[in-house]
Amino acid sequence: MPGSDTSYHAAVNCHTPLLAEPTLAPLRSLSLQSDITRASKPNNMTFINKDDAENQENTINAGNSETEIGAEAQEATTLERELDIRIALKLYPKAAAWSFFFSLGVIMTGYGPQIIGNLYGVPRFQQDFGYLFNGKWIISAAWQSCLSMGSPIGQVVGALAATYPMEIFGRKKTFSICVVLTAGCVFIQFFARSLKVLVVGELLGGLILGTYAVIAPAYASEVCPVVLRGILTAYVNLCFVIGQFIANGVSAATHGLDSHWAYSAPFATQWFWPAVILAGIFFAPESPWWLVRRGRLQDAENSLRRLAASSVDVKPTLSMIIETDRLEQQMEAGTTFHDCFKKSNLRRTHIAIGVYSIQILSGVYLIGFSNYFFTLIGLSTDDAYNMGISLLGVGFLGCILSWILLAYFGRRVIYSSGLLGLAAILFIIGILDCVPNYMQRPSIVWVQTSMMLVWNLIYNLSVGPVCFVILGECSATKLRGKTIAISTAIQAILGIVITVMIPYMINPDAGNMRGKIGFIFGGLASMSFVWTYFYVPETKGRTYEELDIMFERKVPTREFTNYSIL
Repeated sequence: MPGSDTSYHAAVNCHTPLLAEPTLAPLRSLSLQSDITRASKPNNMTFINKDDAENQENTINAGNSETEIGAEAQEATTLERELDIRIALKLYPKAAAWSFFFSLGVIMTGYGPQIIGNLYGVPRFQQDFGYLFNGKWIISAAWQSCLSMGSPIGQVVGALAATYPMEIFGRKKTFSICVVLTAGCVFIQFFARSLKVLVVGELLGGLILGTYAVIAPAYASEVCPVVLRGILTAYVNLCFVIGQFIANGVSAATHGLDSHWAYSAPFATQWFWPAVILAGIFFAPESPWWLVRRGRLQDAENSLRRLAASSVDVKPTLSMIIETDRLEQQMEAGTTFHDCFKKSNLRRTHIAIGVYSIQILSGVYLIGFSNYFFTLIGLSTDDAYNMGISLLGVGFLGCILSWILLAYFGRRVIYSSGLLGLAAILFIIGILDCVPNYMQRPSIVWVQTSMMLVWNLIYNLSVGPVCFVILGECSATKLRGKTIAISTAIQAILGIVITVMIPYMINPDAGNMRGKIGFIFGGLASMSFVWTYFYVPETKGRTYEELDIMFERKVPTREFTNYSIL
């Protein structure tokens, strides 16, 4: 949990700074006693045990705390960094579990648009909703654009609107309401028998789907310790892939049906997730950061206890949540959308928007059209759907492997290296499409589709998951929901543009570019790499308090890695 970014920080009393040992006992039992002891005994500190810490006042007076991290707090931050992933999972298993739970909504966000893209290649859907073109049933490029735009248009509004109930009612209640509304929107999609009704269902559904992309990373970044923050926020991207993977699996199982169930069954599958989420949401703890901002300190402490193992003393964590909130208030960090574009927050918002939008610019929306794209470049319908499943299976593997990369390498390195790889693959796909007599050379077609698998592996090793890590870390805690909302909305607007473009570029009755579309996205990915080099800082291992200070001091991008806060 972000509070545990500083869970070893000095607990602030009225006059004397004290350092409680929230996880010292369990750490000692895990053979780290000598390291922890050496790292945590400055001469000017008084140590208290857990029982003594619990006798401190519940309401912590942070009035005497300095704006910058003092020597004691810096030592405590160093102690926190002694945690490795294995120990952190033992101390904060419930924080990890609830982060996974709140990310279930993102599975629906990945599932919905993928299903629509898959249906364009389903024979029965083409017959019931399309028209004949050169002896084949197809969905026109115009209607494809309308259907595919329903979700991103809805997400623009949904992402921005989500921040208000999130701040008023909290993450938990907002999530619950959105899940109920999603279940209702599925009824429209399920019973739609015309493209107009289906567009309405996609638009309304998109309004709600946009909220999950804001709620999940915000919640995950607010309940997990710093060593788990990268993995748990990157898990949001894995949920997108899981949703897409399930969509492709369902489509592969139903696309051959000669009835409305060929497209109705994929829509009906969406009811499964609301049922699971609503069964467990009652037991979920609220974000302690939101509770502190609402002045509910006792509730925040109770929430922290529910997120950590019983051996962890949460009072120092609560102290530092309060202290970080106080620091942001002192830096005049407001809580409105306008504040996201003021002072140091402008830079942070710029980074968040950039890293999220690059997902679109690097070609991720091609995945939504993957099955249809595979049929256009020469695969049979069955081969296209099998390749679609393989594509997302590789993506799933990439997401899992990204957790290992995040443990050993910085966010900036992984993200920028991935962009270079994506650009190279996209250019190769475009070049392969220029081979003479392309459609009469099946081996070239299979190489091109295989390169799509490589692209998706690299994307989900780097740009896909790391985006959400940077998104959660570069935003101020008071503005995290709004920063993520702005980034999601702008990404969705960009997605609308790309969604309109892709059908007109690849459809047989329009541009018929096939794989040559790789040249366009390869160029965009290359330009994105240049932007990343100059603007995306390294945030790995930094607490939120440290990041607040570094952005306030306007530390240059390439100095973030080795910058020392004195």
